[in-house]
Amino acid sequence: MPPEPGAAALRVAVDGPDLPGNAGVTGPLVLAAALAERLPSLSRPSVVVPAEGFYRPASLRLEHGRTDPDARYSDWLDAGALAREVLDRCGPRGSGEYLPALWDLARDRAARLPHRPAPDGGVLLVPGSLLQGLGLAFDVVVHLRVSPAARRRRVPADRAWELPAFDRYDDEVDPVSLADAVVLADHADRPALVLAGRWS
Repeated sequence: MPPEPGAAALRVAVDGPDLPGNAGVTGPLVLAAALAERLPSLSRPSVVVPAEGFYRPASLRLEHGRTDPDARYSDWLDAGALAREVLDRCGPRGSGEYLPALWDLARDRAARLPHRPAPDGGVLLVPGSLLQGLGLAFDVVVHLRVSPAARRRRVPADRAWELPAFDRYDDEVDPVSLADAVVLADHADRPALVLAGRWS
């Protein structure tokens, strides 16, 4: 699928929970990196821009504590910044440049990175969690589907507080129904691709 006319790159969301595992598809970043490795052989240059680079500062993100599932659901990602600095710039009438990250999570300060040119006619992969239902201008959405039971089985104890956020996402957004492609990943080492939307 080519980018929209006038767009610098095809904007692809790789959406889903990030869960530990020794092998296979353990989260959106792993899947996006695997896609980015294969795309050049198809004459599609690519770049990976993790959504985590557009999380809000800790003072805002963790305002209600470090283990608030409602804040995890709605307050962590600065969707406006991701749209403004990445998706809109790489879309039709955009500058053709993107910001690799706005915020350095490890240091909790501005990343201060320069804008970079998008891969011309290529693919811009944005891996992250809870990306759908925000009005973000993705051309294609790949959703990494992990069932509630599998999430509970695989999530570490210190991150179990996040589970209600993903349950709410399933209930309120229904990401499987919105995605163009769904990767079933209850077992990280045995993922299965299901095409949906325009390719079903």
